[in-house]
Amino acid sequence: MNNKNAIKVEKLTKIYSKKSSNEIKALNNLNLEVKEGEIFGLLGPNGAGKTTFLNILAGTVIKNSGKVDVWGFDLDKNPRQVRASIGIVPQEVNLDAFFSPRDLLELQAGLYGIPKKDRITDTILKLVSLEKQANSYARSLSGGMKRRLLIAKAMVHRPPILVLDEPTAGVDVQLRQNLWNNVKVLNKQGVTIILTTHLMYEAQEMCNRIAILNRGNLIALDTTDNLLDSIKTKKIIFKVKKINKINSEDSNGIKFSYNLDNEITALYERKKHKIDEIIHKVKNAGVEIYDISTDEGNLEDVFIDLTKS
Repeated sequence: MNNKNAIKVEKLTKIYSKKSSNEIKALNNLNLEVKEGEIFGLLGPNGAGKTTFLNILAGTVIKNSGKVDVWGFDLDKNPRQVRASIGIVPQEVNLDAFFSPRDLLELQAGLYGIPKKDRITDTILKLVSLEKQANSYARSLSGGMKRRLLIAKAMVHRPPILVLDEPTAGVDVQLRQNLWNNVKVLNKQGVTIILTTHLMYEAQEMCNRIAILNRGNLIALDTTDNLLDSIKTKKIIFKVKKINKINSEDSNGIKFSYNLDNEITALYERKKHKIDEIIHKVKNAGVEIYDISTDEGNLEDVFIDLTKS
């Protein structure tokens, strides 16, 4: 991975004003960089500003202030080059039912003014595994094929940056895996990917770095691994022969809870406690332990932690 920026955003602000005097800051002084060649995740609850951000990149929403640089082009000075550098895959499937994938891609290439000899329709169809369906009507394609066709449509002008907006919303598991694999192949070929998703495990599976937005503010930006490492509380589950309550006075901030399946769960702060200290406490309460499992936590935990305030 190199350190050239694919996208650089400085002090990006977008305010929607309602009729009464109240303003909504959809984006509040946003600063972020997407590196060339990475898969970059954009996460946040609904209304966090993700869509506004993408619409500004796509040129369908006008920012109030700030600087946006895409593939080295300034959005204010070179809007056409910015548009040429980015392919946006929408959430909604909006395909003309009576065209075949090949026709749709040829049509799209025509809209971009790409001469016939420079078109790469067949290459793209292969990339998204639609070469067999190249000449079928779009209406006869499965949901997953339609999703992949949208990715193909966003690629006809060979943009170095591909934006996927909730690419697997409403998609079944097998298909999701298929889409992920397609996206990883594109990324290996050098395409920079920006992915918005509300599926934490999707972000965990796909992204090198993640930005978390909340109410228009950037509240975290780090590698996926670092974000996972930041989880403060960890969990250990003990399967036991018979539950004895553990004296909470000397538990030193470890929270024990009990359930009917003869399980004792300990929640603890990672920085404060070692696992063997916790096992020791359980044993000291005269509990016979059958099995111990730990829950490492996932991005969901980081996300909840960061967005609850």
